[in-house]
Amino acid sequence: MAPALALYRSTIGKKVAMALTGLILVGFVVAHMLGNLKIFTGSQHLNEYGEFLRTVGEPLFPYSVLLWIARIVLLGSVVVHIVAATQLTMLDRASRPERYVFHKKQQATYASLTMRWGGLIILLFVIYHILHFTTGAAHGNFIEGDVYHNVVSGFQVWYVSVVYIAAMVALGFHLYHGVWSMFQTLGLNSSKWNGLLRGLSVLTALVVAGGNILIPVAVLAGFLS
Repeated sequence: MAPALALYRSTIGKKVAMALTGLILVGFVVAHMLGNLKIFTGSQHLNEYGEFLRTVGEPLFPYSVLLWIARIVLLGSVVVHIVAATQLTMLDRASRPERYVFHKKQQATYASLTMRWGGLIILLFVIYHILHFTTGAAHGNFIEGDVYHNVVSGFQVWYVSVVYIAAMVALGFHLYHGVWSMFQTLGLNSSKWNGLLRGLSVLTALVVAGGNILIPVAVLAGFLS
């Protein structure tokens, strides 16, 4: 534990912590998107998938225990990711207390320039998303256990769909820059592979954001009801 804490106190350690927790979170958003797409196979399949997440591991593990373990791991990853990002930002600002007169943006992508704000938007959206689709506290027509109904009725409210789509756009930019940075931090930055890794970063962002955006669009267009 002590060596790990000593490593974390360094800038490199904080970047590694961000990369590793980012890897966990990327794996989650990809798996979550694939699960969400089951809505296109009908209400039965999506609801069965929702129930599977709660019963997986039975009878070795009690009902929902593995799901809660996964939630705790994800929550821990989010906390470490945010704390490390905040500390790195503070270290970066402390290293150059005076702002540059001319701030060159030519080499910075839009995703990198909005990484911090994008992260905040995603965090706020996740809180809303949990209240909307998990607990039902922000859903006026929530039915416990009926995932299909909750998703469709939720996205039939046009401004909810707009918020969701905007959040997915922010997630796409965050994923693109985050996945690319993760490769760099973990040492996968050989010029031989940079083109492939950059393409994989773009593909991850487009697939996750695009796959999730398909759902509210399909609901608003009347393909899902």
